[in-house]
Amino acid sequence: MALTSPKDMARFQRRRRIVLAVVIFLILGALLTVRSAWADNWTHEYIEDFGIGVIVLAILGRMWCTLYIGGRKSSEIVHLGPYSMSRNPLYVFSTVGAFGIGMMTGSLTVALILAVLCYIAFHFVIIAEEGYLETVFGETYLAYKREVPRFFPNLRLYRESDVLSVKSSMLYKTLADGLVFFISYPLLEFAEYLQSVNILPVFFRFY
Repeated sequence: MALTSPKDMARFQRRRRIVLAVVIFLILGALLTVRSAWADNWTHEYIEDFGIGVIVLAILGRMWCTLYIGGRKSSEIVHLGPYSMSRNPLYVFSTVGAFGIGMMTGSLTVALILAVLCYIAFHFVIIAEEGYLETVFGETYLAYKREVPRFFPNLRLYRESDVLSVKSSMLYKTLADGLVFFISYPLLEFAEYLQSVNILPVFFRFY
């Protein structure tokens, strides 16, 4: 998909959010039929507890990214803070959040599967966005592209900014979006209860 104008990018972003919401809904539905093979011992509980911490990290990471890019994603190349280590740190932290959601099932296998699926989905989004950024910013973006990895952060490249300017509405929106990750916790806990009383079927068990 070729993105050549701000309107194209805006439409693409709206469609991306809709598709992402549908995918999240479908994934959560599928997770209702999954149960940890460690369901009856302490390992299951430890994985869930650690998963909550991973989700918190994802939410804080996304807010950190918004402090640097809030409202400026399509108007300038941000290359400081998290964007000095990865060109797409928002997607990195979203993938971390997907891993955390998977851990809410008590299964490391499910967590890894969700993280990989999220990474693959974001890969195609990133390719489309890169074409737009190359068109709009030209050599400025190409230079940034050569210096900073597309996805996996390079911590040695980290550079900080002394002053930050962010739209508060963008920060609140990022927080609200991130809190969606927490919906997985009560939902999957309730699903686990329904499975234990044989109301919900268990089709898959993973370690």
